[in-house]
Amino acid sequence: MNKSCTPNLIILGAPIGEVAFCSSFIASKRAAASTLLSSLVKLGSCDPQIALILLCMCGGFTKLVHVARSTPPSLALDELHAFDEQVRCTFTECQAIDTTDSSWMQAQLSLKFWADKARLLSVSSPHASAWLSVVPSPGLGLSLDPNEHQMAIKWWLGLNTSPGSPPCALCPEHPLYPLGHHAVTCKRGGDAISRHNKLRDVVLQTCHRACISAKAEAGSGLGHELRNTRPADILASNWLCGKPAVFDLTVVCPLNPTFISEAGRTAGSAAVAAELRKHSANYAKCSELGWTCIPLVAESYGAWGSEAVQAFSRLASYLATRTNSPKSKVVCSLYGRLNLTLVRANARALLLRCGCSLQEGDISSS
Repeated sequence: MNKSCTPNLIILGAPIGEVAFCSSFIASKRAAASTLLSSLVKLGSCDPQIALILLCMCGGFTKLVHVARSTPPSLALDELHAFDEQVRCTFTECQAIDTTDSSWMQAQLSLKFWADKARLLSVSSPHASAWLSVVPSPGLGLSLDPNEHQMAIKWWLGLNTSPGSPPCALCPEHPLYPLGHHAVTCKRGGDAISRHNKLRDVVLQTCHRACISAKAEAGSGLGHELRNTRPADILASNWLCGKPAVFDLTVVCPLNPTFISEAGRTAGSAAVAAELRKHSANYAKCSELGWTCIPLVAESYGAWGSEAVQAFSRLASYLATRTNSPKSKVVCSLYGRLNLTLVRANARALLLRCGCSLQEGDISSS
């Protein structure tokens, strides 16, 4: 066994010893990471969505995670802070988003206001961030254009999406709030309906891939007794033990004044309230028709209600069996597609109400 005559050691890739020695070691790691970070800045000018994925998965904390967990903090703190600043500068440049000290702190852990609490609880819910891991593919509809991506990131991080709170471009009597609440709930322009329909279509397509017989907007044309029945978003005729199920999809914003107080205390509370409202409105009629009522409630930041989570788990099981794929992979893919669809619609709604033009024309065409 080799003996060391100094207090400075590299143990399993982590420096242990004097502060200067540890700092020098970590500085060399930072220098090695700088090449990648510089490349990500250049990539961001072409495709900020891919640049962000690579920064999160390859260029950020992952570069120094072993050192951060193995070396005593007192020996590495200054260099780790310096690396944090490098990552922050890379994020700012590749996403073309200005991050002040206060906004950067808020984006990470602010719990000062109810709106911040509600947003942070929602974005940290299971699967809410699935859209950030989706590999961009325009051919599969799994990509954001640069304007959409920049707006989505600002909105997701709680940065100001409408400086000065100007009036909404579609309903001037309402101001645009910094966190985007009005834009993602505004009823004018048709984008709320478009968002709903696109989410419905993702669920419907997944049902068909899993060989579940399902129809969109079904109900009124299925028989005389249903003539006055409001069509279901999706009617699955063989959901469980041969019993039909009705999927009723809706999107709610946890920053809505109706929900914000409780949403700032309990994650998913806005979705729970919406599920109860859907059952109150539909349960009696569904029971009369022999249907199982299943509300599919999404919070605007991507958190899904418990009944939606259960339904998606069952749907993923069917699809995994059908395609001979691991269920975990199918679940990740399903939430990734759903939440990217949701975030894209929200970003386009924010852009429209700020008076920005969209690459592909009106939101209803996307």
